[in-house]
Amino acid sequence: ACAEHLIKEKYTNPSKLLIEGASAGGLLIGAVLNMTPHLFKAAVLDVPFVDAVTTMLDASLPLTIGEYEEWGNPNEKEFYDYMLSYSPYDNIGTTYPNLLVVAGYNDTRVMYWEPTKFIAKVRALKTDKNIALLKCYMDEGHRGASGRYDKLKEVAFIYAFVLDQVGIKQ
Repeated sequence: ACAEHLIKEKYTNPSKLLIEGASAGGLLIGAVLNMTPHLFKAAVLDVPFVDAVTTMLDASLPLTIGEYEEWGNPNEKEFYDYMLSYSPYDNIGTTYPNLLVVAGYNDTRVMYWEPTKFIAKVRALKTDKNIALLKCYMDEGHRGASGRYDKLKEVAFIYAFVLDQVGIKQ
């Protein structure tokens, strides 16, 4: 609704509008992209929780059982069906804006395979010519690098992607 309002009121247009979300916010962005990919030029999904059903069904993963109160228990049909209705991985379409998906190999909250599986499936199913990039930091966890300068390098990488998408080269 927000993107549609910004476009309708001429504050921006789809060729200049980008969207970003991290962790559970990445789930939101993934769901929005599955529903309305045409509204955005690009998207950044940072350690996105995009395979909600599979993850929440695996009780051996950290946080899963403790998160049943917030997300619901997918072992119960009502919650399973609801999660399946919005889970980005389970609803991948054929058209996406340019994507940058970031994972952390040592992430104990959103395992690296979630964003990796998501981007692989997007690449396999999409029919557009937009880019679908995966950046997996091999030494980092859920919120990236812990060193100040390493964190700034990560932010610069994302900014470079974003600025390139809107045509700013210098």
